[in-house]
Amino acid sequence: MPMRLFCAVLFFALSFNVNAEDSKPSPEYYQIKVYHFKSSEQETLLDNYFKMAYLPALHKAGIKNVGVFKPLANDTASDKKIYIYISAKSLDKLMGLTPVIQKDAAYMTAAKEYMDAEYNKQPFVRFETIVLKAFPLALTMQLPALKGDRKDRVYELRSYESATEKLYNSKVKQFNEGGEIKLFKELDFNGVFYAEVLSGSRMPNLMYMTTFENMAERDAHWKNFFAHPDWKTLSAKPEYQHNVSKSEINFLRPTEYSDF
Repeated sequence: MPMRLFCAVLFFALSFNVNAEDSKPSPEYYQIKVYHFKSSEQETLLDNYFKMAYLPALHKAGIKNVGVFKPLANDTASDKKIYIYISAKSLDKLMGLTPVIQKDAAYMTAAKEYMDAEYNKQPFVRFETIVLKAFPLALTMQLPALKGDRKDRVYELRSYESATEKLYNSKVKQFNEGGEIKLFKELDFNGVFYAEVLSGSRMPNLMYMTTFENMAERDAHWKNFFAHPDWKTLSAKPEYQHNVSKSEINFLRPTEYSDF
């Protein structure tokens, strides 16, 4: 083969491989902020800030679907919470949101009460931030296909911690190659996301969110899940034993101004 023709073929092959790599779908990145508060005054201030300032600014910055949730346990809990869920196409986009919205004059005006709160009238006790990366078999968030009243809906946020990084990797594999996500989809769990935690206070751990019309439907889905032969086979495999050292379940309900 003449050298010129060889070079042309090699260039084409390399270009094809680069384009093929570029065309592969990329995982989304998520941020969950958990605001802790105690009083009804703090709750009202936070609600007003999220509804009138934060969500509109995020929408302008290109974040279409922001979830705002409150635990069902808030009524009786001393440590009350509000969860804010954000998804972005890249980690740079996610991490760059704060400086972007702080340049938004409308946001700064609407957020004034929250931003200028006095030291002895703080709008929250503290907040924590969790950064996540979507699993390979659930690369993008999915809006839940729920039709009932928001007051009845149940959003179940689960966090699984592992004793070691090796055991954590085993649980991640169980969700992906093992087929756990596939089973959730087959049984219509209405999953919003399945993801690994990149930064948080309980690592190594993973988190995911499933949604239901009401608590009775939630209970029925989990009953079907644990009775399913695929789950019994999967959970019995030696390579997946003892890969969860602690699990936490939070039952949430969307606020009236949440995007979903």
